Amino acid sequence: MPDLDFSALRRWPDVEAHDLVAWDATDRLLLDEAQEALVASPTAVTLIGDRHGALTLGAAARGATGLRVHQDALSGERALAANASRLGIATTWEQHPLEASLVERARVVLLQLPRELDALDEVAGLVARAAPPGVVLFAGGRVKHMALAMNDVLGRHFGEVRAGLARQKSRVLVAQRPLAGAGGVGWPREQRHLDLGLTVAAHGRAFAGTSVDIGTRALLGVLADAVPGARDVVDLGCGTGVLATSVALARSGVRVVATDQSAAAVASAAATAGANGVGDRVRVVRADAGDALPAGSADLVLLNPPFHAGAAVHAGLAPRLFDAAARLLRPGGELWTVYNSHLGYRPALEASVGTTRQVLRTSKFTVTASTRR
Repeated sequence: MPDLDFSALRRWPDVEAHDLVAWDATDRLLLDEAQEALVASPTAVTLIGDRHGALTLGAAARGATGLRVHQDALSGERALAANASRLGIATTWEQHPLEASLVERARVVLLQLPRELDALDEVAGLVARAAPPGVVLFAGGRVKHMALAMNDVLGRHFGEVRAGLARQKSRVLVAQRPLAGAGGVGWPREQRHLDLGLTVAAHGRAFAGTSVDIGTRALLGVLADAVPGARDVVDLGCGTGVLATSVALARSGVRVVATDQSAAAVASAAATAGANGVGDRVRVVRADAGDALPAGSADLVLLNPPFHAGAAVHAGLAPRLFDAAARLLRPGGELWTVYNSHLGYRPALEASVGTTRQVLRTSKFTVTASTRR
């Protein structure tokens, strides 16, 4: 059986480090479990959640063609293309949003299980609703990140769900026989926060869903003091767009850009802005660390940086966003950042952006303002 040289895969241009990998045992197990289905339907394969190309290129190595792919992270899309080019793999695939076109011809769907149950519900509902009746969904994950509730979620949308045997601490759930009318509650979902005067819309994979995490709340509490005269504001790593929408609501004349590399985040931010009546004043851009935005285009950058690379806690993510903020800011502009107080990001902010002052500090969170030198 032909196979991909998994050891040759890289994460680049995603963050690379000795403790971060471009593939794991789940990728190989998914391909092995789906092998018979891949052979039977090689031109009707959809891949969802492929992180850096292992599933897409692995399926191609086993004879699948005309692949349809959805990767939430823009860095994942770029890593897939870079791996194919570097390894000389001549295959073609189409990137699709998480919409009907992704699965409308699919007989086989390979899914890297998301950790969020809402994200799984959104994907499973889409497959059950929009794929042909004979579709088979192979959903794989690391055992330590799986829960019995995942079977329940799949069971809402499929008449048959079974778990395969574990191998190398990974397991595959197989779902088939989509249930008629089992599309579930539509996405994005919305929640009204009366204390904030804000409606938050979120797709399943968006961080914090329709809630507002406490770090963002800390930054919202001092947002009125953040460069009051700013005309151009960037919400960097915008998530569901809470900060971008809040600025647009509070400052009628400001131009706001919300940007994130996550497709789910970008779609959620656009929906949040629309739900609050400022969709015409919040421009949403999918970009990796704001790389699609021009340098020196912002008076104010707002940032609640992530500290997870997938399931792993990694310290290299925030400094990369600090560098991005420095590029986006005009001289004298400010980066307002919220972070867990124990992380101590102030020296990194000073090095990347410029003089940094503390705006707020609690036992859990710190908010700082860094002036672009």
